[in-house]
Amino acid sequence: MDLLVRPIHHHVEKRVRAHLFICMLAYYVKWHMFEAWRPLLFADEDSAAKDHRDPVHAAQRSPAADKKAQSRRLPDGSPVQSFQTLLKHLATIVRNTCRKKDALDTDTFTIDTHPSEYQLRAFELVKKIQV
Repeated sequence: MDLLVRPIHHHVEKRVRAHLFICMLAYYVKWHMFEAWRPLLFADEDSAAKDHRDPVHAAQRSPAADKKAQSRRLPDGSPVQSFQTLLKHLATIVRNTCRKKDALDTDTFTIDTHPSEYQLRAFELVKKIQV
């Protein structure tokens, strides 16, 4: 995980505690998102193997995870992403407020981009998160 707690530019104890709380909350949300998006990411989906593996030895990838990493494709043919690239892909969904060239400030309209099937799948996986 690449959430960085430092540097802390606060000197009052309450603010430092609040800063650390927000960082831990962000880490918790990111962990849940990562777990939900495992089918779309370069992550091993074999959760049963995690329960029975030896914590001392290096973790071994499942054959399905090796195949996903080598082909860089999911079984449906869509590309496998890292967490960061998936977030960047989802960030392409935007709402633009537009105005005609010589229109008044009140004459605006919005244009929303439509999510792709891949983006819709990512949103459906996030909706299944149970805390």
